[in-house]
Amino acid sequence: MAVLTDRRSAPESGAPQRESRRLGFSQRLGRWDVKLSPYLYISPFFILFAVTGLFPLGYTAFVSLHEWSLLGGQGEFVGLQNFTDVLNQPTFWKSLVNTLSIFVLSSVPQVIVAVTIAALLDQNLRSATFWRMGVLIPYVVAPVAVSMIFGRLFADQYGLINSLLTLIGLDPIAWHGDRLASHVAIASIVNYRWVGYNALIFLAAMQAVPRELYEAAVIDGAGRVRQFFSITVPQIRSTVIFVVITSTIGGLQIFDEVRMYDATGLGGADKNWMTTVLYLYDVAWGNQHSLGRASAVAWMLFLLIVVIGFVNFLVTRQISSSGMASKKSRRKSATTSMSRGNA
Repeated sequence: MAVLTDRRSAPESGAPQRESRRLGFSQRLGRWDVKLSPYLYISPFFILFAVTGLFPLGYTAFVSLHEWSLLGGQGEFVGLQNFTDVLNQPTFWKSLVNTLSIFVLSSVPQVIVAVTIAALLDQNLRSATFWRMGVLIPYVVAPVAVSMIFGRLFADQYGLINSLLTLIGLDPIAWHGDRLASHVAIASIVNYRWVGYNALIFLAAMQAVPRELYEAAVIDGAGRVRQFFSITVPQIRSTVIFVVITSTIGGLQIFDEVRMYDATGLGGADKNWMTTVLYLYDVAWGNQHSLGRASAVAWMLFLLIVVIGFVNFLVTRQISSSGMASKKSRRKSATTSMSRGNA
């Protein structure tokens, strides 16, 4: 009877073991689910980025190393010959200078005016929604339409700007003949389109600043200007870095405004406002019909954007960090003086 009892009890003792094994497997499966599920959730972004971003970037590098024509397709492997040919063309260097000039004339005023407008919209205004939507209208309008309108405003003979200058006794400006004047006109188009968009980004950052800081500043007797430079600007420093970097990337890739600025669309007769992207377009689809050299231009522009964007990031971060450090030192000195006075 004892043997029978042991045999009958053996399966009963094995059941909990199998159940514990099942629980162990489910626990392991749950652990893998916890580890892998975040990566599965974000995988669509990386897949789309690899297909639409990394693959074109790598394929452009592959094309830039070959003699690749528009009609004949892939040719012989030429190495860095396309880069050398582009660097030896004076038009490339002229387009690069034009791009940097328009970038400086558009990015710096763009950030300053956008911060100012955001600070005004952050006040207690009547119909605040109307004004906030109003500054976004230029961004919604198609860039081709905006460029055509501004091209007529800055016309040399019958433009509205020259008519106003003549009306007040000034000489008309050759907006399509003078190099610097054309850069100012194109920069005005860029600023008109992007100031409102950046202003809303700054406004969102300003509304996230704790209002207790402003209340404490009012109690201490600080005015609006003092509050802006001592509280608002340090609190939105990360947003300033973001806007500066995005403005750098967009400013160095300007194409629509330059393309539609005049009837020719290729920077004028003397290439006075031909940017690097417009030069790339001309190399690929214009006179040269060389996709290999155009890919080389694209890669050099990509490296230039990375370098300038990184420099802007370092400079803006250094300025913001130094401002925060000086602010902390002033707080420490004030606290020390108060503690000595109490002692």
